[in-house]
Amino acid sequence: MSHAALTTGGRLAGRLLETLAQATADAPGITRVAYGPGERFAHGLVREEAEKLGATARVDAAGNLYLTLGGRYPGLPAIVVGSHLDSVAHGGNFDGAAGVLAGLAVMAELIEQGIQLPRDLIVLATRAEEAVWFPLSYPGSQAALGLLDPRALEAKRSDSGRALADHMLEEGFDPDAVRRGAPGIDAGRIAAFVEVHIEQGPRLVAAGAPIGIVTGIAGGFRYVDAKCLGAYAHSGAEPRFARHDSVLGFADLVAGLEAEWDALERQGHEATITFGRVQSDPTQHGGSRVLGELGFTLDVRSAEAAVLERIEARLHEIFAEVGARRGVTFETGPRFTWEPATMSPALIARLDRAATELRMRAPHVPSGAGHDAATFAGAGIPTAMLFVRNENGSHNPHEAMEIADLDQAIRLLRHFVTEFDNPLDQP
Repeated sequence: MSHAALTTGGRLAGRLLETLAQATADAPGITRVAYGPGERFAHGLVREEAEKLGATARVDAAGNLYLTLGGRYPGLPAIVVGSHLDSVAHGGNFDGAAGVLAGLAVMAELIEQGIQLPRDLIVLATRAEEAVWFPLSYPGSQAALGLLDPRALEAKRSDSGRALADHMLEEGFDPDAVRRGAPGIDAGRIAAFVEVHIEQGPRLVAAGAPIGIVTGIAGGFRYVDAKCLGAYAHSGAEPRFARHDSVLGFADLVAGLEAEWDALERQGHEATITFGRVQSDPTQHGGSRVLGELGFTLDVRSAEAAVLERIEARLHEIFAEVGARRGVTFETGPRFTWEPATMSPALIARLDRAATELRMRAPHVPSGAGHDAATFAGAGIPTAMLFVRNENGSHNPHEAMEIADLDQAIRLLRHFVTEFDNPLDQP
């Protein structure tokens, strides 16, 4: 699809993505730190463009941005379209931002065509979705609904070591109101929440489909500072029977969890198990020592709560088994969790119908990664997600979403919002 063949909204989204890439460049990718200058710039850019279109803007106590295009009956619950604008360090330009700009693009399309929806359309740009900055699940969207645990405000940002509350205050927001649970938007005033996001896996690329309709978002648990503890010893002098080797203990742990993963897949379940960081103390390790301590992180995800429970139960069984066999112990350190989220079957049906009417291929796909949409689904709000095809994964500078594919998501989303108040069985 040529640039000229894009919708008005698609061209707007493409232009703004280029502006974001240039303004937040941090070779080899881009960086938009949560409650930092890159995120601040992105929020300002989106707000300025929305106000040019005639939307009204407001910001809540946590800094989430709400851009409203008024409907004919403002008393009706609103349709909210949103995502986040922060990024990981040296990441890709599309993760999060493409979804916010898709909502803005739909707003531009409606204005161009002179369409006023029955209900308000709100584009929501959340804060701090990327857990790399604060070890929290969706603090921005949690705060938007008044659900953020007050203790989360003491979480330290990874680069500065300063608390979330401090960074909120520094950006001109009100952490005390967040602590009191003051919502930015009433959950009862949301008819539907829809998030557009690049796919972070290969399913749509493999299927040759530009967009997909998400069925559910995986939940999970994460240990960010776990250890396998044995005993340091001389590599030549310590016989095998006397060793307490943390490397072999950790290897047994990996093998045991992979065997459990194999069993789950044979039974038709999906999960992911990731040891994201494995490290030893450089002041203690050496080529001629049995390693006495190995640190690691463990990230486990599944859309099925029962699968998460099963893996965690097996994890602790493996700890005991390996401990007895290898003479080591395991310390898990802090545990972080987030719940699985199921997308609304009714909204999926509406998106299916919209795709059929627009003659688009939009297969159903799961989401292994977490998203702000999980917060809204968890609060009982009807929630849906659209994925946009994207090569090379995400959280890296090689994200490769095509604007033409995002334009397909914009077309589908526009059809969805304009037909939202029509019954599904209407011809």
